[in-house]
Amino acid sequence: MRADRLVALVLLLRQRGRMTAETLARELEVSTRTVLRDVEALSVAGVPVYAERGRHGGFALLPDFQTALTGLNHDEALALVVAGSRRGAHLFGLGSALASAVLKVVDALPEALRDTAAGAAQRLLIDPETDLLSRRVTPAEVPDSIAAEVRRAVFAGHKLRIYYEAAGRLPKWRTVDPLGLVTVRDQGYLLAKRGTEDRTYRLSRVLAAEELDEPAQRPDTVDLDRAWRERNVRFRTGGDTTAVVVRLDPARREHLVATALAVRSEETGEDGRLRLHVDFQDARHAEWALWQHALDAEVEAPQWLRTSLHRRATVIAARYAPPA
Repeated sequence: MRADRLVALVLLLRQRGRMTAETLARELEVSTRTVLRDVEALSVAGVPVYAERGRHGGFALLPDFQTALTGLNHDEALALVVAGSRRGAHLFGLGSALASAVLKVVDALPEALRDTAAGAAQRLLIDPETDLLSRRVTPAEVPDSIAAEVRRAVFAGHKLRIYYEAAGRLPKWRTVDPLGLVTVRDQGYLLAKRGTEDRTYRLSRVLAAEELDEPAQRPDTVDLDRAWRERNVRFRTGGDTTAVVVRLDPARREHLVATALAVRSEETGEDGRLRLHVDFQDARHAEWALWQHALDAEVEAPQWLRTSLHRRATVIAARYAPPA
């Protein structure tokens, strides 16, 4: 988490004064080359770090480099550092601005809260590169120039021209009315209108962008969360779903709901089991999801799903039957 490391570097220089690159590298547990890159990044962000050469040289901050910020409590200070560790800002071309802002805020924290900020990297890991199944997360690469142009159009409320490469198609120019930006699992998306139709564009597929002077046609208020959920369902289902009625052990409810598209209705029977009307993406999705619950679930409808699960169970039982 580079933002946390930059914070730690600044705090080390503030607390100890002049330090060599080798000492900083040892304290931060990184290479000397990484320290030199971090110092350069701090200078670009406006933090007054300077180098002194010679036997007793090293890096130091200009005297009296500090601001005042009061009123923050422990949890608020921690929340700022965590926010600065998220990668969403980098997708929108705000990575360097975010690092600079976090540094300035943390540097201005009251003395009692600086240890919280300095130690955050040792106690919190935000969005690691791999998950528990060792699947590597590949962050989307969005050039800052493109991200900045898109961002300006979104906040200015102007139309936007994008040279977009849809999957499996040749790139072409499109003029859209931006609604907002969304970041999900290291992917950035532009939600927009094209004519009267909703459109969702992946930022990593935008090859060029141009903010136009013409005002965008957009509602006065946009519920981005609702818009994203609606588009997400349409994307996954293509507009069609498979409805299932299932009786379920209450202890397994959250597991089933987590895999379903939607729960239409829910009631508790006299035997204590739940009766759910659930939508799945398609027949294959429904069969897979219900099979995971084995004896904890019983499909009431549709009949074809009951037949399919029965056929699968019969094949499995025959395959693992003990020798005669």
